[in-house]
Amino acid sequence: MTAFGWSIAFSPILEWMWLYVFAGVGAALVIAGGFLRARGIVWRFVAVALAWLILANPSLVVENREGLRDVAVVIIDESASQNLEERRRRSEAALEQVRLAVQRLGDVDLRVVRAGADGNEDGTRLFGSLERALADVPRQRLAGVIMITDGQVHDAPVAGRMVTGIGPLHVLLSGRKDELDRRLAIESAPGFGLIGKPLQMTIKVEDGSSSGGSARVTIKRDGAAWKTVTVQIGRPVNVEFQLDKRGTTFFELEVEAGPRELTLDNNRAVVAINGIRDRLRVLLISGEPHAGQRSWRNILKSDPGVDLVHFTILRPPEKRDYTPINELSLISFPVRELFEEKLDQFDLIIFDRYRRRGIIRNDYYDNIVKYVKNGGALLVADGPTFAGPLSIYQSPLGDIMPARPTGDVFEEPYRPLKTDVGKRHPVTAALSGDGTGARPWGRWYRIVGAQVRNGHVLLKGPGERPLMIVDRVEKGRVALLLSDQLWLWDRGYEGGGPQAEMLRRFAHWLMKEPELEEELLTGTIRAGRLDIVRRSMTPSNNPVKVTGPDNQTIDVPMSDRGDGTASGSTVITKPGLYRITDGKLNAMAAIGSLNAKEMEDVRTTEAKLKPAVDVNQGSFAWLADGVPEIRRVGREDRTHGGGFGGSPWIGLRQNGDYVVTGIRELPLMVGFAALLLAMLPLLFAWRREGK
Repeated sequence: MTAFGWSIAFSPILEWMWLYVFAGVGAALVIAGGFLRARGIVWRFVAVALAWLILANPSLVVENREGLRDVAVVIIDESASQNLEERRRRSEAALEQVRLAVQRLGDVDLRVVRAGADGNEDGTRLFGSLERALADVPRQRLAGVIMITDGQVHDAPVAGRMVTGIGPLHVLLSGRKDELDRRLAIESAPGFGLIGKPLQMTIKVEDGSSSGGSARVTIKRDGAAWKTVTVQIGRPVNVEFQLDKRGTTFFELEVEAGPRELTLDNNRAVVAINGIRDRLRVLLISGEPHAGQRSWRNILKSDPGVDLVHFTILRPPEKRDYTPINELSLISFPVRELFEEKLDQFDLIIFDRYRRRGIIRNDYYDNIVKYVKNGGALLVADGPTFAGPLSIYQSPLGDIMPARPTGDVFEEPYRPLKTDVGKRHPVTAALSGDGTGARPWGRWYRIVGAQVRNGHVLLKGPGERPLMIVDRVEKGRVALLLSDQLWLWDRGYEGGGPQAEMLRRFAHWLMKEPELEEELLTGTIRAGRLDIVRRSMTPSNNPVKVTGPDNQTIDVPMSDRGDGTASGSTVITKPGLYRITDGKLNAMAAIGSLNAKEMEDVRTTEAKLKPAVDVNQGSFAWLADGVPEIRRVGREDRTHGGGFGGSPWIGLRQNGDYVVTGIRELPLMVGFAALLLAMLPLLFAWRREGK
């Protein structure tokens, strides 16, 4: 539509500074004449003004203007909470009515932006989509913004960071005013904790009602039922717990359904807590100095996570050299303190070439047996003394030893080799090499003969004799090394061997590190894929089932790799918790937010958008009451409160923006005509003063 507009432009003959001087002098003369009551002063003023206009050279500018259509933006919320009840249907019906209403207005272009369907872990992000939609729209052409949503918008601006210049902002709410929904909230939970130390998380159950009452919350720990607690509605409750393993422990919490529910998704929550060991306490007892003693000490001392207590029996009770006690620099072995008072404080006990010498009584050995059966760990690394009458096997510890000595000690060169079981067991499977091949392990020269009673033989010596044996005893673990020549690898003899890594794995398996379990299922998420590893002593290609955050289950094929593990992989697209199972073993893996922010609170509300609506002079309307009428509102036609909406209507601003398509300029003070016009007041003034 073409329209005309006009304005006055100036093209001064003199610079503006001189025009200001001229105006000042003329004004002074006129004022002075007024004080002196001079006749004809009015005509003199007119003459000065006309002269000034001649010098300013005004022109009438006429513009041909082409009107521009205003732009209105509709943001429609497609997030998961919009799928509840009738919200989606109401939203789509409202969008269609808004389209028709804007089309009837005739001078407004409508942009429709669908947002929130991407399942962003930070919740519904409508204002980010709005900013992108308005990137190429001049604010002087924006008629307004209409949001069709349930009000659960998680990037809504807050006080101090308001988004202005998008108004009027109108919100059409898709839910009902009287909605109630029970939900479980995690008020606080630690991200990590020390194993065996008391921890707590704070939970709260809300349902939007004022009736109070209580609800039962069921808690699973790593997929297994753990406990049930009863909580008061609306009141925070602390849940006490301890971590018992290193790595991530998942707690799944679920509150029973309330009398009125919009969804059960927010009745559940997941907490992931990373378990961290305090320094592992290891008690190393060396029976007598020998070449391999320093190897054990160096390995354990080099591990920053190990707190080592080491004793070497240098002066047994039977030694009689008549040295005065006050001249001895040795300390007495604190047997009672170690094996009666503080035994449970150690994570691992190592006997290194120790033989019975009357220092440790049988009742203390009994304490060690109880310690192991209750979850402790024992490692015996022995040499020829294990085969003799003073062998530690002849103590009560013999009841939990995985092998019985035959009394033979074999002195011959051999290379330690992995057994078939050792090629799959996590302690030895990952060790570089297998004792043969292009770079074989260095040779040892002594092995104690023994008959296996229980457990797994991981390494073997000459004649298929057992060399390294591990076993589980009730809740604890026991390991036996039937040679005292591991130190040859430490010295690099004949190229050495993986001594440091083997001892580290040996000790950590005994102390129940999760990654060294014989039967283990793990999942790791990286680069959009879920990588699954199943460790087992039995080869298997059976698939595993993966259940995603949306409760959809898929089968993932697994391929055995021959080293005790089978692997598989699948693509993942959604953030959240993934459950993995093969029917016996279970695992979990998580990416992004475990508790969808979108579903924390699904009740329709005005609260989150009210600050932005108020500052942008908009309004709210509930679609359950009908879609309001849409009107054009000029700046001068706004309601008494200064807004662009009121029940039952909402307004779109009429901006009247335009582009200029042509200009004509008409001078107002032209040549002699302007000069004659300026002379007339002077003639009238002369005639007036001449009377």
